[in-house]
Amino acid sequence: MWRDVETLCPFCGVGCRIVLRVYDEKVEALYPSEEGVNEGKLCIKGWSAHEFIHHPERLSRPLLREDRSREFREVSWDEALAVIKCRLEAVLENNGPDAVNFLGSAKCTNEDNYALQKFARAVVGTSHIDHCARLCHASTVTGLSMSFGSGAMTNSIDDIEDANVILLIGSNTSEQHPLIGRRIIKTVKEKGAALIVADPRRIDLVEVSRLHLRHRPGTDTALINGILHVIIQEGREDRKFIEENTKGFEAVAKSLGDYAPEHLEAITGVPSRQIVEAARMYAGAEKASIIYAMGITQHVSGTDNVVALANLSMATGNVGRKGTGINPLRGQNNVQGACDVGVLPDFFPGYQSAEDPDVRDYFSKSWNTDRLPEKNGLTLCEMTEAIFEKRTRWMYIMGENPTLSDPDSVHVRRALENIDFLVVHDIFLTETAAFANVVLPGASYAEKDGTFTSTERRVQRIRKALEPVGEARPEWKAIGDLAGRMGYEEMEWQSAREVFSEIAGVTPIYRGMSYERLEGTGIQWPCPGVNHPGTPLLHSGGFARGKGCFISVHYNPPPEVSDDDYPLILMTGRSLFQFHTGTMTRRSPTLQGQLDEAYAEVNPGDAKTLGITDGMKIAVESRRGIIRVAARITERVSPGTVFIPFHFAEAAANILTLRTLDPKSKIPELKVSAVKMKREELTTLNEIKKSNGEMKE
Repeated sequence: MWRDVETLCPFCGVGCRIVLRVYDEKVEALYPSEEGVNEGKLCIKGWSAHEFIHHPERLSRPLLREDRSREFREVSWDEALAVIKCRLEAVLENNGPDAVNFLGSAKCTNEDNYALQKFARAVVGTSHIDHCARLCHASTVTGLSMSFGSGAMTNSIDDIEDANVILLIGSNTSEQHPLIGRRIIKTVKEKGAALIVADPRRIDLVEVSRLHLRHRPGTDTALINGILHVIIQEGREDRKFIEENTKGFEAVAKSLGDYAPEHLEAITGVPSRQIVEAARMYAGAEKASIIYAMGITQHVSGTDNVVALANLSMATGNVGRKGTGINPLRGQNNVQGACDVGVLPDFFPGYQSAEDPDVRDYFSKSWNTDRLPEKNGLTLCEMTEAIFEKRTRWMYIMGENPTLSDPDSVHVRRALENIDFLVVHDIFLTETAAFANVVLPGASYAEKDGTFTSTERRVQRIRKALEPVGEARPEWKAIGDLAGRMGYEEMEWQSAREVFSEIAGVTPIYRGMSYERLEGTGIQWPCPGVNHPGTPLLHSGGFARGKGCFISVHYNPPPEVSDDDYPLILMTGRSLFQFHTGTMTRRSPTLQGQLDEAYAEVNPGDAKTLGITDGMKIAVESRRGIIRVAARITERVSPGTVFIPFHFAEAAANILTLRTLDPKSKIPELKVSAVKMKREELTTLNEIKKSNGEMKE
């Protein structure tokens, strides 16, 4: 008999509601819910989100190997957890809690992530807990917290349709967040809004834009400062808003003297008249909205880019009203939620400082533990270096695939080869799991209850449609079982509902939420009380920090620029037809039928110079490695630049990228790397070994 179960799409951060159609304990199909942000529509990934659930490669039992020279063997949960406990207790006794690292997951539920960070802090006693937000929106959390007091999307997705002008910068929205891209197109075509696209590539949304600012990769801070310079020089700032709601404006205005559009042409490549036009369009709008994604954040200047955007919005009074605001688009389904529930090395749940003695005292009592660490932990990329230095020796990775997603990924693979003990908890034997000592089978989104928090801060329920495959378990349950074996009894939850109740109890922005209240389309945080309706719009009655803070930021060139040896600049990103490292989507026949191999977008002029033709296999090399991809000759990229999606293990784009970090948010430089290209047949044996990580650094 058919039955329908309403839940959420497991891919990007839009939070689309879907209905799984289950027959004979198998999800046979799905369709979009008529309620919610997606308004009864889905992108191609959403329509295909059921296809990986029953894939024959799903992990169904724990896997163990005594050493990494041997093959995995299937074992019971008792044996797997006993080995993990034994090895964890040994490292704690010999090396202490800060020899242990944890990575949570933006693809797992709030309940799963809360369990992992609680285990790290309350059982192990370390703050070494992080997740992939460090690779996508760490600079958003840092930058917007500095400027506004809250590091999240200020407005709601449906607010986009109230905007008169939309500044879209660093976001290929129609491919990365298609249902939000649809909203943008609707706002432009049906409501007459003006769209400004700032992007080095000619993305699809350029076709409906009024202005395309095609700046050079890595020059975002200069471009944004240039727009604000024009606004102030022409007296277009909102003086009333500035005086009543902000501080620090005069210092920032004074700091922008070097950002005249004429001066910026040589830096950004954008004609001065276009910078002036963008400034007048944005400042002249009654309601102007800024939408951005990882084209802004994944830089060593990522925090500065976000702060510059915050300055721009405050200077024009475009905060705290519908159709305005700063709207970062989260890349994965629960990256917002994983941050909210404390999978960060410097924050307990609810962004409560890990170094605040009062916060530690509160959580020590709430969790009944005396093991809480007193200092911030290592970030994701810092963990890699700590492994090489033998400062950390044991690691638990839940639902992440850093051998593809992290920068300079050959370096990451060497780290995982060198760690003493590795646990990977996932639904497939990923490229990262191949390095593990123990692999634990997790439950897919269709096999458990829980919550995801979307890019607009909307907490929504997912619902169990069928039993986990084989002996797989929800991640929160397995972590709770391990805690019990370690002698800690405060994680003996019987249901995801119990876990969420605990989350709400210790997380002020979630405090008024419960599974009952989340029925329907969920609630947007902050929701501080049981009678509170949630908060669709932040900063409407003043900024979370009191007064918004203008902060001076300045352009610095990227850490690596093109030169005679590496004359091209590589940009990385996503495709419409694949998601993240492909763990789920590359097991979807529909999506594989659309795109099943890596490619490099190459400008026709560069292709002609190098003797490259469309479809030809080429080698792309940086100072860190080399990959082979198919060439796509296209005007989408400017001369001197190359674009490669990072979904494909056999041509992992992050082999080529830098691990240099933003000093404020510790996000790596993933968008600007110097590379060279040549036809595949011209590569040498040493180059092949380099690409496979066989040559020493």
